Amino acid sequence: MRVDRRRFCAGAMAAAAFPSRGMADDVRIPIIDTHIHLFDATRPQGAPYGGPPEYTSHVAKPETYRAVAAPFGIVGAIAVEASPWSEDNLWLLDTATADPIIVGVIGNLKPEQSDFAATLERYRKIPLFRGIRYGNLWGYDLATQASNPDFIAGLKLLADADLVLDTANPRMELLQALPRIGDRVPDLRIVIDHLPSFDPAPETQAAYDAVLSDLRGRTNIAVKLSEIYHKHNGQIVRDPALHRERLDHLMDVFREDRVLFGSDWPNSVGTATLDEIVGLVKGYFAEKPRAVAEKYFWKNSARIYKWTPRASDQPV
Repeated sequence: MRVDRRRFCAGAMAAAAFPSRGMADDVRIPIIDTHIHLFDATRPQGAPYGGPPEYTSHVAKPETYRAVAAPFGIVGAIAVEASPWSEDNLWLLDTATADPIIVGVIGNLKPEQSDFAATLERYRKIPLFRGIRYGNLWGYDLATQASNPDFIAGLKLLADADLVLDTANPRMELLQALPRIGDRVPDLRIVIDHLPSFDPAPETQAAYDAVLSDLRGRTNIAVKLSEIYHKHNGQIVRDPALHRERLDHLMDVFREDRVLFGSDWPNSVGTATLDEIVGLVKGYFAEKPRAVAEKYFWKNSARIYKWTPRASDQPV
């Protein structure tokens, strides 16, 4: 998607709200948030991630999230591991198990390691465990690993376990690696995290357009329409027209069956409030058929992550 840079900068401070046609009040679609983080930096051992600087408590627990999310119709969430420490997979699962608002956990395992098969075999037996995240965080390199036979073998085990590969954060090399992985592991469900936050430079625009064209027909690759509010050149983009343009483009590529809601809480603190995040996408999907909005807000996540409801207000 080509964005005029002068228009982009001029619109960066504009008010942010799509006109809503009453979806928030009249069409009460339950929301499953497919991207939140849980951590506790006050533990004796601390935590490698404690949220952005604006998140001063450095503790993110399910009960904290419930308090801020429930007023906006969010009834469940998938917690994505925010720690490279292998033992924190258990901490995250224990923390998630204690509160039914968490319907799934995306862990942190390395498919290229020799112990991956045994570790995955243990975790796959836990219903909340829905997959792993791998990309370019914590020094990982998905683009390089895409050519590693051991890594691909691990991803085949992940696919055989009927689990998901989340990928973050969107960069050209990561995006270009996904079709290669898809070709080698065609049964693997892949989710691209935070794609709306990716701003291709002019010199990479053609490559970005080409990879999106490739991804258009790959039905096993979905995208989280998350981090729509994000920083660009030090400013938070708030121009509704620019957000609409980007969302329209991604909806055209991935269609209604391969888009997911994610808030990125509390990493989003300091960039946008949960009210702003939910309001933005509710306004956008208010102008689409209810069936399309339901897919984005919960049905696609149920099909892709195969989470199981844990509370009576969570949809089936």
